[in-house]
Amino acid sequence: MSSEIKIGLAQINVVVGAVESNVDRIIEYAQRARDDMQCDLLVCSEMVLTGYPPEDLLMRPGFHALVEQQLERLCQAVSGIDLIVGYPKKETAADGTSSMYNMGALISDAKVQQAYRKIKLPNYAVFDEKRYFDAGDSACVFDYKGIQLGLTVCEDIWHHGPIEMAVQEGAELIININGSPYHANKIKERRGVVCERAKKVNTPVVYVNQVGGQDELVFDGASFVCDGNGAVVHQMVSFDEALSAVTVGKQSDASLALTGSENVPEFEPLQSIYNALVLGVRDYVRKNGFSGVVIGLSGGIDSALTTTIAVDALGADNVDVIMMPFKYTSDISKEDAYLEAKALGIKYHVISIEPMYDAFVQQLAPVFEGYEQDVTEENIQARCRGLTLMAYSNKTGRMVLTTGNKSEMSVGYATLYGDMVGGYNAIKDVPKVLVYELAKYRNTISPVIPERVITREPSAELRPDQIDSDSLPEYEVLDPILELYVEQDCPPSEIVAKGYPADDVSKVIRLVDRNEYKRRQAAPGVRITKKAFGRDRRYPITSGYRPKVD
Repeated sequence: MSSEIKIGLAQINVVVGAVESNVDRIIEYAQRARDDMQCDLLVCSEMVLTGYPPEDLLMRPGFHALVEQQLERLCQAVSGIDLIVGYPKKETAADGTSSMYNMGALISDAKVQQAYRKIKLPNYAVFDEKRYFDAGDSACVFDYKGIQLGLTVCEDIWHHGPIEMAVQEGAELIININGSPYHANKIKERRGVVCERAKKVNTPVVYVNQVGGQDELVFDGASFVCDGNGAVVHQMVSFDEALSAVTVGKQSDASLALTGSENVPEFEPLQSIYNALVLGVRDYVRKNGFSGVVIGLSGGIDSALTTTIAVDALGADNVDVIMMPFKYTSDISKEDAYLEAKALGIKYHVISIEPMYDAFVQQLAPVFEGYEQDVTEENIQARCRGLTLMAYSNKTGRMVLTTGNKSEMSVGYATLYGDMVGGYNAIKDVPKVLVYELAKYRNTISPVIPERVITREPSAELRPDQIDSDSLPEYEVLDPILELYVEQDCPPSEIVAKGYPADDVSKVIRLVDRNEYKRRQAAPGVRITKKAFGRDRRYPITSGYRPKVD
């Protein structure tokens, strides 16, 4: 081989806005890639200096001054290895107009030698890049130790144009840096798209992705390298930080040979989703400086799965649970909550809500006179529990993890300021049927969730003999209707045409639409579907639009 380079791939879990400490991490990885792997070049992810997405931090002049300062520090601090990094850059023209770009840059010999402005700016789903950035319009191709490298950023590889432009200008290898968030099946989908693009232009691609949780988003990493035939020759781990290397050599016929050092197998779908939930919880709690979490462990499936995720994310010492029984709480629920807490080795408290419920009802009796008991009394129970959890949180510094699943959040089957209280929700984007599947999957690792929790009929236990199906369609019917309406934007007539009862479809759609106000007040939670409540789906609270079943 006439030319050969060793490229390091750095999958770093950075913190949005923590520019100085992010640069420290990049320096650390660069030194490891240089000293331990003898790499010539280290490739980091999109916006690695700031973390992705920095959102309206990009509106602050002081933030850009910090980025420029730390970019210069990075240039001066690293020697003996070159870097490709991503960052935002604000530029002011001679006429005083300013532009902002999502940049990728080559750092060599203590300065930025090559710079690329991202061309394709995503503005759908969770992305708002056109709110902040201007689009670039030209390729960035440069000679690197005898090999022509083309630099691109994330969305550029999903569309026709930027990659072709780079290849037309002589790129023999595409470097694509990414902040690509996870949803179920995203890893396979992403790899398929990139490999197909590489095959079409007959050019290898080095794909480096961010890893870690950022508010509702989880970035899965899963960086990889594919050759010009679209075959993956190097696959890194998902949902964890990692550093690896691939060797790229130019052969006598001028073609490139790529030799990877890793081939990590892909996780099964349930394992991948579960790992995303664990990573999202871990990073939200740790990056926001909480000492741990507290959960209301009811003996039901949602709190059982949430508690298990929390222990896997944070360790048993950092998870406390409180069982808050009332006269409608079954002995089975009390027993199962205790058994799970014991199996997980976590601190378990029992605080009855009956005295505080009685006190509330007694104080409210004069103004409730003449009214029959209804959902109000059920909500008071939930709010007693919410008050208890928040008091414990305030006193101990442990954040409340709320436990509502996506099915409940969709139709408003939850109590504001009651079971909805909390700082974060591990299963906010997990439909009820998937909650059960994840619980069964987790028990294959170690049986910590009691079998009765999985097999018994779900109930809020807010009145005698209550079960969820008293108020909602069976979850096996409800969840598919919600997926079609919420995630796929199907009109009611199409949902009915797929075989779902018109009465159920009408009821579910009415509940979804009228409970937008609740979802706006809900805690953020891990996104694992293509359309989660929050950044993905933005509907008005006040709306006169009412879709009808034909």
